[in-house]
Amino acid sequence: MSTIALDAVHEEPLHVHDVPLSRVVGVELRKMFDTRAGIWLMASILIAALVSTVATILFAPESDLTYYTFAKAIGFPMTVILPIIAILAITGEWSQRTGLTTFTLVPHRTRVILAKVVASVLVGVASMLVALVFGVLGNVAGPAIAGTDRVWDVSFVHGLDIILGSLISLLLGTTLGILFRSSAVALVGYFVISLLLPTVFGLLATNAAGFADLQRWVDLNYAQSFLFEGTASGMQWARLAVATALWLVLPALVGLRLVMRSEVK
Repeated sequence: MSTIALDAVHEEPLHVHDVPLSRVVGVELRKMFDTRAGIWLMASILIAALVSTVATILFAPESDLTYYTFAKAIGFPMTVILPIIAILAITGEWSQRTGLTTFTLVPHRTRVILAKVVASVLVGVASMLVALVFGVLGNVAGPAIAGTDRVWDVSFVHGLDIILGSLISLLLGTTLGILFRSSAVALVGYFVISLLLPTVFGLLATNAAGFADLQRWVDLNYAQSFLFEGTASGMQWARLAVATALWLVLPALVGLRLVMRSEVK
């Protein structure tokens, strides 16, 4: 046996280290900003916050120029934009057919999915903080222009509740992205759940005996509405937990199972 062969036999095995989660999160964050579409989608958050603030100052009654009015006006477009960001982040590996490269570099698919979720949540929290800052600016400028007193009617806890409500909407988009792994299907699913189902549930609650009580537990939009209204009770938190488990946790578990079993091309 040659010397080279002997050296190969006695060579110590290579130790392959997992890519740190922080690095994967950093890559996912860069991927959310490194395209023209991604940049404009992120810019739409600032544009929507600015337009909502100006529109509130121009068109809201003087008596309604309060911090809560500005926060609610700015928060509404956020609940639409943030789930879209989450869906595109989750489904990118399948819609852009980069999954084979990604899952070769990071074989643990759950690590990649977790990094995408963390990156989306970081962007969501940062966006909501920007929205709250715009609300402050609006509440400073609006009453000054109208000549009314400033009203700071959003407490710190209520602000956290508003951020949580927006993150639930974002995580719904994340869940649908994991479940369907198709941007188009996930986007349609999100708008059906957020726009169509509340109307259907409302009609059933009005016309079907006994459904009004059930709606409080199964309608995610209804269950999380108290987060934006600033009124919280133990029963409302319990209903939110049940609705979240029904619409977020269970579909996410099914989606993760499908991700682990699906063929990457």
